[in-house]
Amino acid sequence: MIEDIQKRAAERMGKSIEALKHELAKIRTGRAHPSLLDHITVSYYGNDVPLSQTANITAEDARTLTVTPWERTMVQAIEKAILSSDLGLNPSSMGTVIRVPMPPLTEQRRKDLVKVVRHEAENARVAIRNIRRDANNELKAALKDKQISEDQERRSQDQIQKLTDQYVKDVEKVLQDKEADLMSM
Repeated sequence: MIEDIQKRAAERMGKSIEALKHELAKIRTGRAHPSLLDHITVSYYGNDVPLSQTANITAEDARTLTVTPWERTMVQAIEKAILSSDLGLNPSSMGTVIRVPMPPLTEQRRKDLVKVVRHEAENARVAIRNIRRDANNELKAALKDKQISEDQERRSQDQIQKLTDQYVKDVEKVLQDKEADLMSM
């Protein structure tokens, strides 16, 4: 039972780290990477579908993404979706291929992005602490129901605290890597 609680907490904390990495991948660093366009949706025969399901996205070079729609009729819709996204990109179509140049980031914009990254990291830390609280509440409930002893509860809480500390360190590492990435160039 104690192992189950700890295992669930570890899984949920791992998912928090993955969610943080996914959110940070959306924050562009001036380098072209296909995942920058992951959250853009395109109207495709009346349904909103992810851009990756309507076109092939590749990094042509460090500063340019190439979007090749699978259907010629989708060029305008994809171009419009990229233009209206929150990324501030200006795509240009050349027949059946859409090129998306990455504008260089200004120093002020980099600092703003670092603030956003720190906020996302703090959200991940809060999520991890909430998971710790939930696990500790489960242990207290088990103690109250006399399923575990006080010593077992205390040891388990210490284990969960160590787990929490480890995952918070992971958040810090991800944060430092992203900040270094943003401030380089």
